[in-house]
Order: sequence, then structure tokens, then C-alpha cells
Amino acid sequence: MAAPRGVRVAVRGRVQGVWFRGWTVSNASGLGLDGWVRNRSDGSVEAVFAGPAEAVEAMIARCHAGPPAARVDTVECEETDPGPLVGSGFRQLPTA
Repeated sequence: MAAPRGVRVAVRGRVQGVWFRGWTVSNASGLGLDGWVRNRSDGSVEAVFAGPAEAVEAMIARCHAGPPAARVDTVECEETDPGPLVGSGFRQLPTA
């Protein structure tokens, strides 16, 4: 089995108030990913995805479109350590 991949994602655009977090939880859980999603006080949505590389890539691709009411301008990604998240499930966190 391949080592899990971890990615921190910042999504900018019209991404708050459009069910982006709930959509992310649903999609990431459906892909079997671990991690979390939250709104940021700057108006962006931040998420960390951990799991098989193919599933992480699929989720990043989905973030470029988002839910129907969203308008995604940019998706910024940076690698992160997936270890602490593996096996934790995917959840929504409070705004930071």
C-alpha cells in the first residue's frame, strides 16, 4: 500500500455562504479521505486532505469547481504531513 499524502488547500472566491464546507465534507468522506475543512476570517475556505494520493488529487480537482453556488477563483495547495490525520475521518471545524 502506498504511503498516504497530505495536502493543505486554501480556496478563494465566493466560497463562504454557499455550502462549500458541507459539500467538502460530503465529497472528501465519499473519497475515503481524512482531514478537516473550515472557513477563514479572510473569506477563504481552508481544508486539509489526507489519504491515498489518487483520492487527494480527485478532491483537489473537485475544489476547483466547488458546489453549484460557489465561484472559485484560486485553489492554493501545499504538502503537509498526513500522519496525524490518518484514520480520523473528515470533519468540519469552526471558523479560524
